[in-house]
Amino acid sequence: MKKYIVLGLIALFAAHHSQAQSNCSSYYPLVDGANFQYTNYDKKGKEDGQITYKVTDVQSGGSSTNATMMMEMTDKKGRTYTSDYEVTCEGDVIKIDFKSLMNEQMLSQMGDVEMDISGTDVELPNNLSVGQELPDANMEVKMKMSGGINMNTNIETLNRKVEKQENVTTPAGTFDCYVIYSETKTKMMMTNQTFPSRIWLAEGVGMIKQESYNKNGKLMGSMVLTQYSK
Repeated sequence: MKKYIVLGLIALFAAHHSQAQSNCSSYYPLVDGANFQYTNYDKKGKEDGQITYKVTDVQSGGSSTNATMMMEMTDKKGRTYTSDYEVTCEGDVIKIDFKSLMNEQMLSQMGDVEMDISGTDVELPNNLSVGQELPDANMEVKMKMSGGINMNTNIETLNRKVEKQENVTTPAGTFDCYVIYSETKTKMMMTNQTFPSRIWLAEGVGMIKQESYNKNGKLMGSMVLTQYSK
């Protein structure tokens, strides 16, 4: 479960599923009660769990919007992890409060573990165009486990670029999307790997699909929007 939760945090950072109001971000309209369900698939196309987000407690003032995101991750064995975290949108920049991920509920599911999360926010401007380059970002997860074992994970999102615009159909509907390519560089224990990924973003909804590849460009896993309401 510990490994699954860390991988879930990586997915959260890479996909950046936070939602924000239309007067703050065109691609993530934040509406109190909005619900988004994503299904994960492995490289063979078999279902590998789900992640559900619900937007709650939306508060706006001036050019800033604050909200709470309720997240529930379920792996393929049916094990569930839930957490709340805080999201802020200022101008056209969306920020996740990584510290808020370390709530009491999450720590209890992690067992005897101390965790510290820090990072540089993912930025997504309102006006996307094909060929546009986007800023890099990073996240660091430090874990102190029983027995004096420490595990540090560093995730960098590099070479972000808007590749193209295309229609995508999922169980949730058909969407006009911008496709954003990036490379995720992960350092965990003695492992240092860089994997490409693509995210399909639709205005007014957010992430519709995400695909991750190995270093040879072969599909390793995907995440698809299967249900949403707002």
